[in-house]
Order: sequence, then C-alpha cells, then structure tokens
Amino acid sequence: MKWIVIAFAIAYAAALALLAVGTLGLFGQERDPLSGIFLLPLGLPWNLLAQRLLPDGNALVAALAPLVNLGLLIGLWRWRS
Repeated sequence: MKWIVIAFAIAYAAALALLAVGTLGLFGQERDPLSGIFLLPLGLPWNLLAQRLLPDGNALVAALAPLVNLGLLIGLWRWRS
C-alpha cells in the first residue's frame, strides 16, 4: 500500500509540474491550455462533482481534486496498518 501512495504522489507532483510548465510557458515551452489534462484522471470523481456544483469551472478545484484521492489513499494505508 505504501508504494501505491508513493506512486500516486509522484504522478500528482509530475502532473502539477506539467501544468505549471504548460500554463506559464516555462523553459521556453509554448503556453498550452491543455497542460492540465493529466490532473483530470487523478482527481476523478471529485472533478466531476465539482463540475456539477460549480458550472463555471474553477482551475484551482481541478488542480486540488487529486489531493482528496491522495488523502483517501493515506487514510486507507493507515487504517490497514
């Protein structure tokens, strides 16, 4: 279970880094509006719930939704131990 939590945390950090590079145009990269696409599957189902509750769509909610899943994974890991 520890490895699942670590792998998810690394994937989340990498997706946030790609979002920052693509959105801000760091390292000479062109600005890309789809740079946050890797955060969407990591944050399911909370992204879909936020989309229904906040129809305007908030990028911050989409970026922080995977934290809920990470918290749930950490909780399951501690409960299992």
